[in-house]
Amino acid sequence: MDKQPALDADLVLMIVSHFDQLDAADVEAAVRSAEELAGCPIGVRWSDGAEPTVWLEREGPARPADELLLHRLRHCLTRSAPAQTPAALRMDDPALIEVVLSGAAEPEDRMRAVRLLGLDDTRELRVLAISAPAGARQLLAEAFPGHVIRAATIGRVGALLCQATGDTKTLSDRLNDVTVREFPASPYSAQGPWIGIGASVAVIDAPRSWSQAQRALRFASSTGFGRRVIAYERLSLLEVLADIPPERVQEIDDVVRIGQIASTAAGAAEVDTLEALCQYGTLRRTATELHLHHSTVAARIGHVEQVMGWDLDDPIDRFLATFALMLRRISLSTTELAGG
Repeated sequence: MDKQPALDADLVLMIVSHFDQLDAADVEAAVRSAEELAGCPIGVRWSDGAEPTVWLEREGPARPADELLLHRLRHCLTRSAPAQTPAALRMDDPALIEVVLSGAAEPEDRMRAVRLLGLDDTRELRVLAISAPAGARQLLAEAFPGHVIRAATIGRVGALLCQATGDTKTLSDRLNDVTVREFPASPYSAQGPWIGIGASVAVIDAPRSWSQAQRALRFASSTGFGRRVIAYERLSLLEVLADIPPERVQEIDDVVRIGQIASTAAGAAEVDTLEALCQYGTLRRTATELHLHHSTVAARIGHVEQVMGWDLDDPIDRFLATFALMLRRISLSTTELAGG
């Protein structure tokens, strides 16, 4: 059996002395200080008892001093328990996240909630909305290793706060790749999560990023072959479509007819194939991605063209098909988010 590396005596003394000198009443400072020592985010959850649960959110192997560091932090936080309200200090407390995202909250309350969540109030944050809250943290942890992520369920949607670095395109593409890999798109399997991403904003503007994330979520795919992760900033002019009332979308003739085609098993396969064609661009690549013979793809597309009166070799008709599928996606996503 492999032996665990021995703890360096100087390191032990340094950690013990470090925590003994901390002000036990300042929980935020204690957690931040411990994160600096550990080199990674630290999670804290207060229970009904006096002693909190603490853990490291580190990618990779444990370090020899990890257990000692967590033990000393736990001891330090326990000393602060009589002066604190445990329910107000849970690092993933939905109430704190709702304060951060609420436009009705006072700015000072929002800043305090951010600090209690273990986030840096001097850095920008990004809010994400996810259709399937379960497992959301794992998706983001894989896409953004080493970053602080806080999550809660608000209504039927997961809300995630993330202080990840990088431009919007890189972040959304990376998260889309992770989501597709973990939940492969297929008309024959259960639908995986879909995600809307708000802009990176100052902490004080978190409600704006949350609103953007929810609007972007309506464009993310609830169907087999659309994009699973949509960033609000990349929607550009398409963002105005989010203002169309759901009931009006469901009345649009092309959306209705596409829905009628998809109402049978054979028709659903044809619509899925059309959506794949709009994503992959050519019949041959679509056939490769769907593991079908190109003649099968051509036959399915040909039947949709006949019913809809489209010629997908014509740029305008190809645009109309893509646009109709996008509106259908918005309609389906809105229905699913409402529990339909």
